[in-house]
Amino acid sequence: MNSKLTLSVNQLVIEEAKQYAKSSGKSLSSIVEEYLKSLTSEEKITRKKRTLKIVQELKGSVKLPEDSTTYKELLQDSLIEKYLSE
Repeated sequence: MNSKLTLSVNQLVIEEAKQYAKSSGKSLSSIVEEYLKSLTSEEKITRKKRTLKIVQELKGSVKLPEDSTTYKELLQDSLIEKYLSE
């Protein structure tokens, strides 16, 4: 659903933006929308990179005892119990 947005922008900037939009075969609204989408997607990528960096830094910082059960083993045991026990 599209909504109307009112912006206050310098007149010269508006004129140049309209010329750019016309030359690129797009509407000024679509250009503004694409730009706003790019801002939010860049922020998402930046957050993911920060999270990945933290995870990489923490990787290996916790040592489990050798006799501990792995997640894969726990999952396998749980599935066996769920589907094979009666």
